[in-house]
Amino acid sequence: MSVLDIRGLRAAVGGKEILRGLDLTVGSGEVHAVMGPNGSGKSTLCHVLMGRPGYEAIEGSITVDGRELLGLPTWERAQAGLFLAMQYPVEVPGVSLEDTLAESFRAAGRDPVGVAERVVAEAARVGLRPDLLSRSLNVEFSGGEKKASETVQLAVLRPAFAVLDEIDSGLDLDLLRAVSRRIEAQTTETGLGVLAITHYNRLLHELKPDVVHVLVKGRIVASGGPELAEELERTGYVAYGEDEASSVDGIGALPDDPFADPLF
Repeated sequence: MSVLDIRGLRAAVGGKEILRGLDLTVGSGEVHAVMGPNGSGKSTLCHVLMGRPGYEAIEGSITVDGRELLGLPTWERAQAGLFLAMQYPVEVPGVSLEDTLAESFRAAGRDPVGVAERVVAEAARVGLRPDLLSRSLNVEFSGGEKKASETVQLAVLRPAFAVLDEIDSGLDLDLLRAVSRRIEAQTTETGLGVLAITHYNRLLHELKPDVVHVLVKGRIVASGGPELAEELERTGYVAYGEDEASSVDGIGALPDDPFADPLF
C-alpha cells in the first residue's frame, strides 16, 4: 500500500501565504475530495504538490511512501508516483498522445511496447475519438476532449496517486460520467489513490469519495463523508464564515489557470 502524506504544509505565491498548515493523508485505493470557496487555495495545493515554479513551500512536508518530494523537480515527483490532471491541459504541437505516453515510459525506464494498444483501449473506455490519438496533443481539442485525454494518460501511466484539479470543468454529463467511472475503476484495478479538487458534487456521484475535506483560507476546516459534499451543495460555505466571493487574505481569487502568472 502506498501513502501520500502532507504534513504542516505552508505555501506562498508572490510573497502571500496561501496554504497555512495543511495536513492530509491519502492511501492506495482511497478517494479524497477537497472543496472550498474561490481563492481558498485548492489549485495552489495542486501546484505545490507537483512543484510548479512560483509556488513556494515555506514549511512542512510532502511524502510518498516516506520519500520527501519538496525540493524535487516536477519530473522526479511524477516518477515517485504523482500525476496531475490539469484544469487547463496544455497544447503540445507536433507531439501526439501516443508519442507522449511512449516517451513517458522510456523516461521512467519502462518498456513502451504495447503503449499504443493501451492508448486505443483506454480512449474507447472514455469515448475519446480514435482520430485524436495521432494528432498533436490537445491541439484543437474541445475542453471535454482534453479532459478525456488526461484520463487516458492517467490510465495508461498508472501512477500511485492522481491529483485532479477540477477535472469536471468543461465536461458534459455523459463525458463526466465516463471520466469519473474510469478513474473510480482504477482505485480497485490498480489501487490508485485520488485527491480530487472540485466545486461540484456532481463529480462525486460517480467518483465515490471516502473523505470530503473543506478548505477555507488555506486550512482544512472540516472533513467528513460524502454527505458533507451534499451539504455544501445545499448551503455553500456560510457555515464556515465564507462564501464563493471570498478570497485569501483580501488579495483576490487565485488564478485557476495553471499556466497563468503565479505572481498575479
